[in-house]
Parts: sequence; C-alpha cells; structure tokens
Amino acid sequence: MKAMILNGVSNLKENRNPLTMVNIPVPVPKDMEVLIKILVCGVCHTELDEIEGRIAPIVFPVVPGHQVVGIVTELGTGTSKFKIGDRVGVAWIYSACGLCKFCLDGKENLCDHFLATGKDVNGGYAEYMAVPEKYAHKIPEFFSDAEAAPLLCAGAIGYRSLRLAQLKDGDNVGLTGFGASAHLVLKILKYSYPKTKIFVFARKEEERTFAKELGAEWAGDTSNACPEKLDVIIDTTPAWKPVVEALANLKKGGRLVINAIRKEGTDKGYLQNLNYQDHLWMEKEIKSVANLTAKDVEDFLILAANASIRPEVQIFSLEEANKALFELKERHVKGAKVLKIN
Repeated sequence: MKAMILNGVSNLKENRNPLTMVNIPVPVPKDMEVLIKILVCGVCHTELDEIEGRIAPIVFPVVPGHQVVGIVTELGTGTSKFKIGDRVGVAWIYSACGLCKFCLDGKENLCDHFLATGKDVNGGYAEYMAVPEKYAHKIPEFFSDAEAAPLLCAGAIGYRSLRLAQLKDGDNVGLTGFGASAHLVLKILKYSYPKTKIFVFARKEEERTFAKELGAEWAGDTSNACPEKLDVIIDTTPAWKPVVEALANLKKGGRLVINAIRKEGTDKGYLQNLNYQDHLWMEKEIKSVANLTAKDVEDFLILAANASIRPEVQIFSLEEANKALFELKERHVKGAKVLKIN
C-alpha cells in the first residue's frame, strides 16, 4: 500500500519535504482489531510537533495522521462492534490499558500506557490501517468523508476544551488562534451556548474576517485588549505570547484552557512579561488539555451531527501531504486541511 512516512526529526522550514512516499505491506488486524481502507485523513498541528521533535515518535519510520476516516474491510478475531462496509473514524487515542485508575475513571487520556495514532503506531497518511475496535467510531451519515476527518481531533479536542472550561450560557468566551479547532469551537458555542458572546484573537486579518463571518462578536490581534473582560479563554496556538495576553483579558476567577499538546519555543521569552498582579492574581486558573478519551469523540460526533456543525475544509492529495504541512507551519489556514487517500 502507499504511505507517507516520517523517517526522523527535522526543521520544516529547512526541510520542506519531511515525509517520503513508500510502499509498505497492508497491516493484518489482530484480535479485537479492524482493518480499514482509508478514505481521508486530516492534517493537524500535532504532525508538525512530531516532525520537529517536540513530541517525537517512539520509533522511526512512522506513518503520521490521526484524523482518519475509512471503511472497515476486515475483522480481527473477537470483534463485534462493526461489520464490513461500516464507515468509521480513528482519532488521536489509539489505545489505553483499560486497567489503571485513570482508565477506570473514564480518563484514559491520562493513562501511562496511552498510545497515540500516527505517533506511537502507524496512522492515516496511508491507504490502510488497523485499529482496536474500541477506539474506532461510527461516522454519522450527515458528514461527508472530508467533513468528518477534522471532527476527530480539531473538533473533539475543542469539545474537550469546552468541557474543561466549565462555562455557563451567557459567559464571555475568548478564542486565541482561529484555525481548525477554534473555528469548530465557535460553531459549538453558537449551538450549545446561544447567549454567550465570542471574542477572537488572531494574527492574520483573514482569520479575523473568517471569525466574524462565523458569528464572532469581535475579532482583534493577539496583542489587542478585548473590549470586554472574559470568563473563559481557549488557546489553540503553538505560541506563548497568546497565553500571557489571554491572562490579562480574563475576569476575576476566569479560566484559561490551553488546547495544545506542545508549545513551540520561538517566543518563549515572552513569558518574562508575565506579571503576577495583572495576569494571575484574583484566582485566575490555567488548565491544559491532554489527549482525548473515546467518550469525547463519541459524544462530539453526536453533537456535531445534531447541530449540523460542518467544518470548513481544504482538500489535498496524499502526495501533497508535505505541501499541506508547510502551509500549516506558515499559518496559511482557513478551516482544516484534509488529505484525500482513496
């Protein structure tokens, strides 16, 4: 089968083609696994973190990609959740131990044996992949293949961010960065919290315009002061400056939720602008999002279908994976990028 593989860590600005097209064997599903023929796979900033070494894979080479939509073509021994021909999705969570305190409490995202799709095991930048049936998810018919892919990470992780934010309808919410995840968070907010006002901070004018088109109350640059203080801010950027600026825009007792698996180091020095009185005092909180649970994915897919939440997508071929990743690195983003595999 065709697959784009990552052979090692590199700087994407110095190496614009970090992935190589190869032919590798089609995987054979093990007990309790299903084999899926991949139709599409979303492109995520986490792939940049893998390529540039912020979350280096366990072993190289590896097939990246964790927003996978495909058709079940083979069933491993003991499976019962799906039948051949079902359309399913695979998210960042590939598996967890199922036995530890975190797993038993429904927090398998914190499991010490958590395995990530496209990092710890081969993912969706390929024609086929095998996955434990427990961590494959039925895709609602409402969505096209390309629309479904970003829901599996950008959407589901945004949904988890909102759960951790603990906001109430009518709260003021800020979004820093306006890419794949944030634009879906805005759509969730418009549906689930209709009285809430949404304020967007984004570096690029086209992102701010896009946010207003989707119903943002206000959109400004990352360094702009918000016209109103905010109860909750969700940060979806890879940078540190938005964290500092967000804390200054929070109300007393407000909460900042950082929706990023890693932060880049290019502007880490901006943290020196952090002032306890202005940024942290008055019981402000910072909460990070770590991975996903299977329930996050299942619940969000149902919500997204009920709310008719369709992501904005840009389509690339599998062979154009490097191009899509470089555009993401350069922040040329409107909605989500999706690779069409089959």
